[in-house]
Amino acid sequence: MTLSPLDLLRSEPAATRPVVSLSEGSDPRVVAGAVAAHAAGISDVILVGNADEIRAELAAQGTAESAGIALHDPMQSPLTNEFSAAFHALRRHKGVDEAKALAAVQTPLVYAAMLVREGHATGTVGGAVATTSDVVRTAIQVIGKAPDAAMVSSFFLMLPPEGGRAMLYSDCGLVIDPSTDDLVAIASASAKSCRALMRTEPQIAMLSFSTKGSAKHAAIDKVTQATAKLQTDHPDLNVDGELQFDAAFVPDIGARKSPDSSVAGHANVMIFPNLDAGNIGYKITQRLGGYAAIGPVLQGLAHPANDLSRGCVAEDVTQMIAVTILQAASQSE
Repeated sequence: MTLSPLDLLRSEPAATRPVVSLSEGSDPRVVAGAVAAHAAGISDVILVGNADEIRAELAAQGTAESAGIALHDPMQSPLTNEFSAAFHALRRHKGVDEAKALAAVQTPLVYAAMLVREGHATGTVGGAVATTSDVVRTAIQVIGKAPDAAMVSSFFLMLPPEGGRAMLYSDCGLVIDPSTDDLVAIASASAKSCRALMRTEPQIAMLSFSTKGSAKHAAIDKVTQATAKLQTDHPDLNVDGELQFDAAFVPDIGARKSPDSSVAGHANVMIFPNLDAGNIGYKITQRLGGYAAIGPVLQGLAHPANDLSRGCVAEDVTQMIAVTILQAASQSE
């Protein structure tokens, strides 16, 4: 049975209660999702934004701030001056002076990320209102890339209808035209994400419009070169390519098109050759295949920071909080 991130956390309760900061703390969907996460016992939450607006929204939803549902208003918080000094030290080489640093940390998106950087939160979630570019840029500038990560990329966790196969699709939300080395980095990071969120070993398919030389093109060469480099640099990973999607997903087609492959027909990590293919692919899987798509989830950061769709609902917020907690737990192992 495939467990959602929320159900997985319920089945594996943490020894200590993590804390997740939410940069759009007065948005009704964010409040509902955060309150649900707290009620489920998976996380304490910090709602960041205008304190009066957050309290009003909490009241409208029949609840209030508490020990596990905190409110932080960056315009009033006692942490703002501390965060301003830290942000100035972090960004002054980019021309950020003290006044600009203060203005930056008074914005909820930066303040929520600073809560993570300075150890007040386990991870952060935003994007119900802010754009993906703003969420990603803030995460990279404030939290930074993980020391062992070559780059920051993204994925969608694809949860199937009853009886189907859960999969991880990458990159479907961030890297537009990955190079050979980028594909290697994306696949390597996605393998870690698969273990963290799906509790299973990754079976990685490097996708293309060709299977094992059935066509010739420079776009295919990029995928085959990335596959070879992955197999050399990460011999612990079970990876194969180039594979068409049907060869990667359907057992009898995989056996026919790539009979010597242990991945073909059984892949659970699908690495797309570019953002066009990835974005289209996950939406088709979601809309025609009936899969739930959780993401885009960021990978390669020093601490978790994740993006919501601006069309999200409260359940999406709760699931992304759960994803963030699972990522943090994996990084601390």
